[in-house]
Amino acid sequence: MTEREILTKKLSSYQFAVADMRLYLDTHPNDSETIKKMNEYTEKMNALKKTYEEKYGPLTKGGTTGSKWKWINSPWPWESEEVD
Repeated sequence: MTEREILTKKLSSYQFAVADMRLYLDTHPNDSETIKKMNEYTEKMNALKKTYEEKYGPLTKGGTTGSKWKWINSPWPWESEEVD
């Protein structure tokens, strides 16, 4: 597995965890432990996103790279970096 794939999987895991905690907080808005944990995961998620975008380009149109057109230079999903 490439470093890029590892970063993508970690980022996806944090995104899922944050989304799941947000759903939980919809019904338990005063759960301070979950709020604290969600904030920690959000910080880790943002740090991973920044690391990914510095190495491989933006993940979304509004990425942190500063150039809204840089994403066009990234490999497209069907352009595998590994040769099978």
